[in-house]
Amino acid sequence: MIVPRRRTSRVRVTRFRDGKRTVRDDLVTIEEPLEIRVVHSRAGRLQERSISVTMRTPGDDFELAAGFLFTEGLLTEPGEIRDIRYCTGEEEQEYNLLQVRLTHGSPFDPDLLERNFYMTSSCGVCGKASLDAVEVRGCSGIPDGTLEVSGSVLTALPDALRASQPVFDKTGGIHAAALFDAHGTLDLLREDVGRHNAVDKVIGNRFLEGRIPLSDRLLTVSGRTSFEIMQKAVMAGIPMVVAVGAPSTLAIELALRFNMTLMGFTRAGGFNVYAGPQRVLDE
Repeated sequence: MIVPRRRTSRVRVTRFRDGKRTVRDDLVTIEEPLEIRVVHSRAGRLQERSISVTMRTPGDDFELAAGFLFTEGLLTEPGEIRDIRYCTGEEEQEYNLLQVRLTHGSPFDPDLLERNFYMTSSCGVCGKASLDAVEVRGCSGIPDGTLEVSGSVLTALPDALRASQPVFDKTGGIHAAALFDAHGTLDLLREDVGRHNAVDKVIGNRFLEGRIPLSDRLLTVSGRTSFEIMQKAVMAGIPMVVAVGAPSTLAIELALRFNMTLMGFTRAGGFNVYAGPQRVLDE
């Protein structure tokens, strides 16, 4: 049985404080590559295709793979997955190489990833092409009335997020994504060195459980909000994204286009609402 690797590693550091030098051990967040491969049937034959290599913090790798495949539009139902397993081989590969084996007859189109990547990579050149790519994946605007949250609940979310990060407590160097309900109750939290990986882990967990769309949950993320994070949220039907940091222009455009609520600079003293203020209730 393969046991996932640790999420932290102990290193030797030289610390300078108040003009004094000390040598001590410190914990840092582990960052390692994960290759995701898909095994599927095409023309009556099994084929294996490498889909992605991402730098991630070990742990919740199956959720990460499932979430990535879903948010990229490559899978639509959890029943399309037969199983997910670490590949056998050399010890290093066992932890850093995953096979997602699809059920027979799954409508998996490997060429879709290349088309999506091309359109997504145009973010810095043509925002409209990137927004159109989300619609191509079958996303539509999120209706009002599924989630409303009071300002007092929203301002408490960053502290609630921070209080539930065990790896951050040890290293101070990892991002988090979490689902909360309208009352501010934590539903699920995942950590990773990559913000988008943390989001994929959260969405992947709910996708594997058959609980998509997440129309009654809000997503809270540490750091800034990018187009990629908003794209993953709209794929999962999440109506509200709350960030500790700032959003990008394309993240705001996506939120406006798909009727999502996007908040930034959220803290105890207040927040900015960049899109969808109708879901934020006055005190």
